Amino acid sequence: MSRNFDVVVVGELNVDLILNRIAAFPEIGKEILARDMILTLGSSSAIFASNLSSLGSRVAFVGMIGNDRFGDLVLSSLKAKKVNTDFIIRRDDLNTGATIVLNFDQDRAMITHAGAMEHLILDDIREEMYTTAAHMHFSSFFLQPGLRSHVGEMFRKAKNYGLTTSLDTQWDPEEKWRFEYSRILPHVDVFLPNEAELLNLTGKADPMSALDAIADYAHIVALKQGNRGSLVMHKEKRTHLPAFLNENVVDAIGAGDSFNAGFIHQWVHKRPIDECQRFGNLTGAVSTTAAGGTTAFSDYHSVMEIARERFGYIP
Repeated sequence: MSRNFDVVVVGELNVDLILNRIAAFPEIGKEILARDMILTLGSSSAIFASNLSSLGSRVAFVGMIGNDRFGDLVLSSLKAKKVNTDFIIRRDDLNTGATIVLNFDQDRAMITHAGAMEHLILDDIREEMYTTAAHMHFSSFFLQPGLRSHVGEMFRKAKNYGLTTSLDTQWDPEEKWRFEYSRILPHVDVFLPNEAELLNLTGKADPMSALDAIADYAHIVALKQGNRGSLVMHKEKRTHLPAFLNENVVDAIGAGDSFNAGFIHQWVHKRPIDECQRFGNLTGAVSTTAAGGTTAFSDYHSVMEIARERFGYIP
């Protein structure tokens, strides 16, 4: 079977309005100033797809946006990074999603209007989308109620078509954490949560106990731990690798998605898991050298130049 793409990404699409250089988080009834503002491509799935394509993988996207200016920005941004957008659905009756991001020091607060992303359903993923790629990635489980109850079925179908798979649930805005990992994870080759998400998903107090809870169901777990690096569980082995530390972080938006992109880029090109993990740590760090989730990723050579100059990375 001919595979035109290395990865097909199924996920949410929105723009980010990022407010930087604020003195403190706002309080009810008070006004503060942001000294810098950026309107850019947002969403975990889109940042992942964009940066994965910049690294050299062939990427297609399945998602839903409105027929509006924010939708135009999403499409033009993805196309500029050579992500195929033929499978993206535009709706006249829905708005493209948007997130307002308040950056303060190395932390942030976000407010999201989900818009069209809530309306993507399993029937929107046509057979062609399964047959045209070698790998399927799904992100932001809790932001997509139209797909949420069918994710296990989607991954089972992908496996039946011969695809490998990966999943990043992301944060649950309702903080209910209803995720049937015993039903879904057996069909996921690479599970990519961060530490806070995994603790909430499993109800455990520490990462080792959380990994124990899913060990019977998961294949590969790449656990993101911020500036402490990452912890990968594969079979009976658990490997921690330290982070590439950036002493001058611009912002951390998309750093986890950039880790995902680096890890999966190596994974789909059949590199050893320790190389996938190390490269994920690197691309997560590279993301913090520029504003927004995609700015630091022009192409593979520019990423490697940043890696050498800022982090002393030697392939």
